[in-house]
Amino acid sequence: MAMFHDDDQPRRFNLSVWLRVLRLARPYLRHAVGLGLMAISIAACETLMPYLSGRIIDRVESFGVDAVFWRLAGAYVAVVVGICTFIAGFILLAGRIASGVSHDIRHASFAKLQQLSFSYFDRRPVGWLMSRLTSDCDRLSRIIGWTLLDFVWGFSLIFGIATAMLFLNWRLGLLVLLVTPPMAAASAFFQRKLLHSARAIRKSNAEITAAFNESIMGVRTTKALVREDANLSEFQEASSRMYEHSVRNALQSALYLPLIIAMGSIMAGLAVWFGGVRVLEGVISIGVLVSFINYAGLFFEPVQQMARQLTELQMAGAAAERIVKLLNTDPAIKDSPEVQAALAAYAHRPRSPGMAPDGFDEQIHTIEFRNVGFTYEGGEKVLEGFNLTVHAGETIALVGATGGGKTTIVSLLCRFYEPTVGEVLLNGVDYRRRSLAWHQRQLGIVLQAPHLFSGSIRENIRYGRLDAAEEEIIAAAKLAGAHEFIVETPGDYEAEVGEGGNRLSTGQKQLIALARAILADPQIFVMDEATSSVDTETEQLIQQGVERVLEGRTSFIIAHRLSTIRSADRILVIERGRVVEVGAHDELLARRGRYFDLYRRQFSEQRLAELLPEGA
Repeated sequence: MAMFHDDDQPRRFNLSVWLRVLRLARPYLRHAVGLGLMAISIAACETLMPYLSGRIIDRVESFGVDAVFWRLAGAYVAVVVGICTFIAGFILLAGRIASGVSHDIRHASFAKLQQLSFSYFDRRPVGWLMSRLTSDCDRLSRIIGWTLLDFVWGFSLIFGIATAMLFLNWRLGLLVLLVTPPMAAASAFFQRKLLHSARAIRKSNAEITAAFNESIMGVRTTKALVREDANLSEFQEASSRMYEHSVRNALQSALYLPLIIAMGSIMAGLAVWFGGVRVLEGVISIGVLVSFINYAGLFFEPVQQMARQLTELQMAGAAAERIVKLLNTDPAIKDSPEVQAALAAYAHRPRSPGMAPDGFDEQIHTIEFRNVGFTYEGGEKVLEGFNLTVHAGETIALVGATGGGKTTIVSLLCRFYEPTVGEVLLNGVDYRRRSLAWHQRQLGIVLQAPHLFSGSIRENIRYGRLDAAEEEIIAAAKLAGAHEFIVETPGDYEAEVGEGGNRLSTGQKQLIALARAILADPQIFVMDEATSSVDTETEQLIQQGVERVLEGRTSFIIAHRLSTIRSADRILVIERGRVVEVGAHDELLARRGRYFDLYRRQFSEQRLAELLPEGA
């Protein structure tokens, strides 16, 4: 159970990251402005309340039982009603912003994942990606909505309180505000500490999510190899790392917030002590002193709230960095600027019926690999000097030892990767000068382990072409040889396949995958060991479907069972990234070379003698 190491974390607060996040919230600018106005209004109302309380006390002190303060009481009631109204408004607006931003970030992140190349997913486990679209997204959306509110409210209230205290008595106001610089210094120190521990928590969380995903996906392998205890030990290490980082973060928060509380208490104490002296001297009234005491206590509330939000902001900083990193990732394989310009120009032309949506609708007559080499990012060279020309309708089989480069060849053909050396030509034109979407629409791919999506059999077949009519779906299923077992299944085409197709056998999933590929009506078929995981009877059924499908189409077949490729036009034996033999089945057997050796390993001597061409 491998742990993913994420080392793309910046070491300090990244302003550009937050600017990118704020751009995601741009559609909600109107709501944000309303939220800010609500926060300022609440701060203004809260600033007025201690002032009104002091005025009422002074009125009572001056006039006793004859005091008349119905206007002050009316103002006090109006302020309370205003606070209640504005709180309801900001809850509504903040909720809309948080929900909307969460929706948009998830949508943008998922759209980016659809664009990224295979090489991106090669280096990142599913759990790591899932944590971006779940916990990271949730934390970030909450921060954008509620932190905006708390900071605008906090700064407004602090400004209002400071102004009110200076207005009532500037000497006492300055004395109380002396504690503000130490608060700012303490916040700056602890926020740096909290930022680092928050990033460590998010990284550990991604590792744990990845470990959960691997454990669930590989539960059969785990139990078959009795790996439960070892897996638990490995998981415990990742969990312990997160525990340590979480405790460190909690300890830092536990020191930070009490320190801010202590400073706020010092502020209130100064107000009581110095204000009391001024009352005894007759410089200020009791009402003013009460207002100062209330302001000192109230001053601590926004500071504490903003300190708490700063802590959350640091926690969200790691999430923001990861999401922005994902959104800013440039796909390794994409349309060239020339192709993008051509597609943009084509989009403004009137379309004729039957024309391809991206402007490329030609038939593929030749496919040529010209001096192709490929090296993975890690530096492993898997293909070198590969040359091959294929004409329309030919069937090319690729055989050889595991790791020889067969899958790399078809991956380059499908443009899941692109050559690091040489070029792949379609009708004599480098396929990088064609639309990526057009190119991959010409492909029908059936893998060794086909993936089905949760839903019905019909939905999984239609996945190959969403606008397909019912009769086309059935025709594709019949051509693939899947119709017979489908109609015998309870529910027919509406039968649920389960998660990943777990309610069907491997052979049934292969037949549905084949029908799905047929429905897309591709020019090129790629079969990646499509029969290697099924029994002989199912293999014959799939092989019959494959032969019907491949008739008249260009096809590439990676084969483990050599009996399935006897009718191929050419068979390429691939070893260590090079073609060591090429020819038809009978021709290669007659040579008694590498293909003959591979064939001999799969059949007994008697069976081999029956299969050998006459005279070989």
